Amino acid sequence: MKVRVLASAVLPVLVACAAAPPPAPPPAPKVAASAVAPPPAPPAVNDEDFAWLEDVNGERSIAFAKTHNALSEGQLTAEPGFKALEERLAAIYLSKDKIPAVHVENGKLRNFWTDKEHPRGVWRETTLAEYKKAAPAWTTLLDVDALNKSEGQSYVYKGAQCLRPLYKRCLVSLSKGGGDATIVRELDTDKKDFVKGGFELPEGKHDLAWKDESTIYVGTDYGPGSLTRAGYARVSKEWKRGTPLSAAKTVFEGKETDNGATCGRTWDHKNRFRDFCTRSIDFERKELHFREGDKLVRVDKPEDADFGVRDDDVFIRVKSDWTPVPGGKTYKNGTLLTTKYDAYRAGKRDFQVLFEPTARSAFAGWTSTRNQVVLTTLNDVRREVTVFKRANEKAPWVGTPMKESAGSIVVQAYDHWTSDDVWIWLEDFTVPSTLSLGSLVTGKREELKKMPSFFEADGLETTQHFATSKDGTKVPYFEVGKKGRAAGATLLEAYGGFGLSQQPGYRASVGAGWLERGGTFVLANIRGGGEYGPEWHHAAMKEKRQNAYDDFIAVAEDLVARGVATKQTLGILGGSNGGLLTSVMLTQRPELFGAVVSRVPLTDMKRYHKLLAGASWMGEYGDPDKPEEWAALARYSPFQNVKREASYPPVLYTTSTKDDRVHPGHARKMVAKLEALGHKPLYYENIEGGHGGAADRTQAAHVDALIYTFLATRLGLEKK
Repeated sequence: MKVRVLASAVLPVLVACAAAPPPAPPPAPKVAASAVAPPPAPPAVNDEDFAWLEDVNGERSIAFAKTHNALSEGQLTAEPGFKALEERLAAIYLSKDKIPAVHVENGKLRNFWTDKEHPRGVWRETTLAEYKKAAPAWTTLLDVDALNKSEGQSYVYKGAQCLRPLYKRCLVSLSKGGGDATIVRELDTDKKDFVKGGFELPEGKHDLAWKDESTIYVGTDYGPGSLTRAGYARVSKEWKRGTPLSAAKTVFEGKETDNGATCGRTWDHKNRFRDFCTRSIDFERKELHFREGDKLVRVDKPEDADFGVRDDDVFIRVKSDWTPVPGGKTYKNGTLLTTKYDAYRAGKRDFQVLFEPTARSAFAGWTSTRNQVVLTTLNDVRREVTVFKRANEKAPWVGTPMKESAGSIVVQAYDHWTSDDVWIWLEDFTVPSTLSLGSLVTGKREELKKMPSFFEADGLETTQHFATSKDGTKVPYFEVGKKGRAAGATLLEAYGGFGLSQQPGYRASVGAGWLERGGTFVLANIRGGGEYGPEWHHAAMKEKRQNAYDDFIAVAEDLVARGVATKQTLGILGGSNGGLLTSVMLTQRPELFGAVVSRVPLTDMKRYHKLLAGASWMGEYGDPDKPEEWAALARYSPFQNVKREASYPPVLYTTSTKDDRVHPGHARKMVAKLEALGHKPLYYENIEGGHGGAADRTQAAHVDALIYTFLATRLGLEKK
């Protein structure tokens, strides 16, 4: 456990004892008003003055972080109740009462687990019979804490890919401190040990997939020209067991301007496999190829359409209106289609529509079991599930709604290779998760696990409202708080980017750190997300980005107009793209908020594409090197829009030195520029943590306690 040194300021106090007061100074000579010199102009501030903060591990940069950490921690940890809140959040995050989320591999239920005794976690497995017990017996496959102790490292588990059908050989990814870059080692789950002479890769941003027991597809840094400008693999190779990586054979290449290129292998229920290679042009557009021998066959599909194959069926979700046959039917963006694989390869475009969006509904995701397909959609941001069956492989799919009244329902295949059973997760903002195992054949379900309440929810209510944005768009938001409350401390959160939807769910940290103390929590579903499908996302891309900010402003103003909060008691919180959002709010509408928190944010939109993975987001934000696109970015880029004369609300920035996705320089430079212009932001930089801001749940509890303490003290939330 780390020991943190808290800063303390010792102020000298001069006391006049019995000594006589000093004589009054002589009167100042009178000077004509015209002769009084104006005060000197404040020194000019140039954006280039802060470039040194982009040196991630530079001595000056780390000193900047540690100095600010001491000041911020010294101020916030001294607040009454901070320590109790930190300990409570840590207890929640590390609780053994959490539901172990599992997935099935060759009949075994596998889970990665953290608790107080295992802060970095254990990867483990059990049987279904054991899992149903209140205290299952688990077999440890990998103990990350023990590994760290034996090797003197600070690894963070980043997942494992195991070779089907036995799932005994696994490629385990471990990050040094929590970033996206990992080392890779091959683990034998029977021996519970790494394979001597097995597949192993040094630290880097790798793309991996099994081809067979002796071969893997590898995208990594092979030297100059092998990475995209975003820092991801541009070249995918076949690597044979027992040979050096330098002998791997190149099978696919993307372009330097792409996000990345990758290859992999999929299997179906008839044990057939297909190899594919994907060129990710940007986050929206992908070029897909089937690899047949050494031949690449490009799939005929819109670049922005999602494409999947299940046995003999093709599934396509279009993200822009598509007319596959000239003069034929046009399918609306957001529609999910299916047809036969062989017919599609032969050029036929006869589709069955599984889902067509409406003005209030959107596709959210799908999963498949042994014989059925489960489709999840959103209706005004609330999940609905439909199960599709068919009489035989040639018959059309027939959908039946799964009726459920919970605020949020998530359905996942139990084991899509062998079973038509599904995991069913139910929860809501104030209702803890329950996990059931259900049969899509019989309709029966068995409740297996129920998570306890981690905060007092009595008297809390959840409501949904709609604000009207600047252009007339209706923007939904969820509001959680005590019934009959007066205007008071309110925390507003949103994301609004990359087509990601913000949905109802149990948030124990929000409950313990905010709701239980009398605060109101609001989750806004602004444009840029996927709550209403591709159009909702596209409406805030590139030059339309201001729409997302106008939506957020509309929700904030609606909260004030409805008497939920005042401008002095309304705080905002956002991370990553949401951190960009809150930083934009700081510079565009500072008078509207009483406190602002920006986590692992983007702030410098002039240089974001030159920092770490930033180039991969140009499809979302635009290219600053193109004058017409920079003109749109410049209007909202927080770093370029900070002003000396502005009156900003209290603001806290947090980031991580180990964040190798969104460069910590964004937060550092924003804070430094604010300070240079006479403002007083708070700043905390976790030295570990990656893009999540923390390397383990203890660190996460510390950062979250800092944030909730900052918000509570600035917004007048009751201390408990």
